Amino acid sequence: MNDSWTPDLFDHDGSTLHERLVNAVRAGIASGALEPDDRMPTHRDLASRLGIGVGTVTKAYAEAERLGLLTSAVGRGTFVAASTRALHPEPWPAEAASDAAAQAMPVDLSLNLQNLAFATPRIGDALARLRLRPDLAETLGAAPPAGFPRHRQALAAWFRRVTPFAALDWPNLLITTGTQQAMSLIVGLLVRPGDAVLMEPATFSGFRALVDARGGRCIGVAMDGEGIRPDALERAIAETGSRLLYLMPTLQNPTTRTMSRARREEIARIVRAHDLMVLEDDVYGPLANAHGSPPDLVPIAMLAPERTFYVSSASKAIAMGLRVGVLHAPTEGWFTRLEQALRVDCYAASSLSPMLVCQLIADGAADEILQAVTQEAVSRMALAERMLGPAIEEPSFRSSLHAWMPMPELQAERVLNGALRRGVILTPPSSFIVDGELVSGLRLCLNAVSRPDLERALRGVRSALADEIVPSRMAIV
Repeated sequence: MNDSWTPDLFDHDGSTLHERLVNAVRAGIASGALEPDDRMPTHRDLASRLGIGVGTVTKAYAEAERLGLLTSAVGRGTFVAASTRALHPEPWPAEAASDAAAQAMPVDLSLNLQNLAFATPRIGDALARLRLRPDLAETLGAAPPAGFPRHRQALAAWFRRVTPFAALDWPNLLITTGTQQAMSLIVGLLVRPGDAVLMEPATFSGFRALVDARGGRCIGVAMDGEGIRPDALERAIAETGSRLLYLMPTLQNPTTRTMSRARREEIARIVRAHDLMVLEDDVYGPLANAHGSPPDLVPIAMLAPERTFYVSSASKAIAMGLRVGVLHAPTEGWFTRLEQALRVDCYAASSLSPMLVCQLIADGAADEILQAVTQEAVSRMALAERMLGPAIEEPSFRSSLHAWMPMPELQAERVLNGALRRGVILTPPSSFIVDGELVSGLRLCLNAVSRPDLERALRGVRSALADEIVPSRMAIV
């Protein structure tokens, strides 16, 4: 057994992280550090030790298994292969190698990103225009910790338009490096070791990691078809004494469920009655709104404004690499505390990316990209529903970037491994499941790969599902 193996990935030649990890497996076997039938670290443990994403480890293990370096067994783990045929692979003729690589390359459905075909040329045009702007020199200087007021004003106006958050007020808005930094600031202020943080029983893995890093306890609250149940929330508050609730009311990740207006009002009533703070993650809100979100789906931040930290970003609406997040503070006092925390953390987020996003907004390109992203997402969701049928839970909005296949956790692990054997990488259920007794399943990210690769991957998932007994419609708990 060698599940404590921790390779050094820092000496590299420009290769990607997952390629370095595959090479580290090969080197470990060659040196004897990894012996035949040794158990490998779990995806999550190795990712934590190396400080990399779980999806990167999953991708590397899948590639190593395809190469014959590793094997996996459901319920037991991943092991060094008894016969490592890929340790010293024979060279292939160049043409044959190229064709075979194209067919054998795993398709990664673990990255929840949008299709960038429409966005890339428009972002390139906006970048070219930045050099002509008279405020470029000032923007490249030192920005205030919360961001330049002109950027905060433009972002506030855009998010008021592309989400139902009509009360979003720019003086209470801070610009952050994506929503991850925004959430890190909030968790840093509110969570101490041992504190219970309430959340959906399957949730964004990045937030779980933040709570874990602070020594907090992630507590899953039972949900139904439209999110956290009020009765379960009140029970969890009474049992844990928690003072922070994290939730995604619109297009929840990973389940794609959306709260009704009535449910949102009930949640707002409960948090007020129990002195609970809310971290509302609305990163997918623009995708729902662009596809005709009902106007009454107002954010919790409008129903309990004094108790709610609201975060969103341009990452899903325009492009992940922009890393422009917005954090709306509940009160002026909280804004001051967050501004101080941001100053300590990095002084201020980059001002160049917000300038680029504001240029896209001014040009009208931001709206065009958002519409193109949602149209492509709707088309790909239709393809997934056509190929996988009732195995996919009907999303609250078909503009979701991902689909959800509810199933028991053990079955999800089996389907995950079946998909890996067919060259399809999915997110391990353990990365987002907080309480598998309440909700479990597999997430399929549909938009970050080419259309032909998506079709090939969905065929692989369908084949993996065929090995299992898949109910026509999993019950929502």
